[in-house]
Amino acid sequence: MSRLDKIRQVLQKEGLEALVVTQPENRRYLSGFTGSAGALLISAEVARIFVDFRYIEQTKMQAPEFKLIREDRTQALHKEFANTLATSLRELGLRRVGFESEHLPVHQHIAWQETLPGVELVPTTSLVDDLRAVKDSGELELIRKAAALTDESYQHLHSALRPGLSEREASWAAESFMRTHGAEGVAFEFLIQAGPHGALPHWTASEEPIRNGAPLIIDMGARLNGYHSDLTRTLFLGNSNSQFQKIYDIVRKAQETALQGIHSGMKGGEADSLARKIIEEAGYGEFFGHGLGHGVGLAIHEKPWIRRGSEDVLRPGMLITVEPGIYLPGWGGVRIEDLALVVEDGLEVLSMSSKDPWRK
Repeated sequence: MSRLDKIRQVLQKEGLEALVVTQPENRRYLSGFTGSAGALLISAEVARIFVDFRYIEQTKMQAPEFKLIREDRTQALHKEFANTLATSLRELGLRRVGFESEHLPVHQHIAWQETLPGVELVPTTSLVDDLRAVKDSGELELIRKAAALTDESYQHLHSALRPGLSEREASWAAESFMRTHGAEGVAFEFLIQAGPHGALPHWTASEEPIRNGAPLIIDMGARLNGYHSDLTRTLFLGNSNSQFQKIYDIVRKAQETALQGIHSGMKGGEADSLARKIIEEAGYGEFFGHGLGHGVGLAIHEKPWIRRGSEDVLRPGMLITVEPGIYLPGWGGVRIEDLALVVEDGLEVLSMSSKDPWRK
């Protein structure tokens, strides 16, 4: 079944005559269009794409299934787009139309209401996101390649590391290798967190030098044809350290417990608890403040959510991260993250980088 057929089934189930798609990854997923501005209108009978002059030829190449409607200011953030949308809805006789409530700004929604009298605008949540959560074979192939390239880049960085190298220099060593070995870009700004910076889970690379005798968190990923990968390893430069060994062993046990215990049919909150219980029982629960993981695909963070309270049900074909961590202010942190595919009887881990933390 094509992606258009799938979303049309969803619209029928939701009692919607059409859906306006403005979220960039959802727009790309359904149409193939990679431009930075545009909107889709999808009903049971038609599929239209609204773009401005910059994307006319690109749309013809990338979205041949969609009827192209030229719009001088096609970004759905512009009030003028409401007039073009109104023309299509009147022409097609569509009265009950869904929109992506998590993406459409309030001021644009107001403009649509003013311009579309007689049309019921229905807020929707995650209709396309839920489809994206389960990857097809083509998507899986791209993500596997991105994960393999990330492993290669990590190995390159591991070989290049030395005391005195700044976090930013280390980040560039990995990124430049990645970009010259097939990546279209990086999945996100790499997190290279030396020493106490490791206690800040989203600290980005600075001019701070990497030193012996301190933990070093490396969080990185590649992007290939729009699809992402995600990997984290924690190293200790220098001689053995008892505190680091203790924290590292707890985090690794938590991750291994989750990797072995997560399975299809489990809810995201249940998966999170597998690792969280290990860390809490070791006395470090307050220092593990983020979720265990998230989905990965056209976005680096997407459904399903692996965190406390998540009702997302894991299904075969979903790509998730498993990334427990402990973060101690003033000392640093430890996080270990693998990218894994949900299969019928558990997980298939795609990340192959060594988890040996010692770097002398």
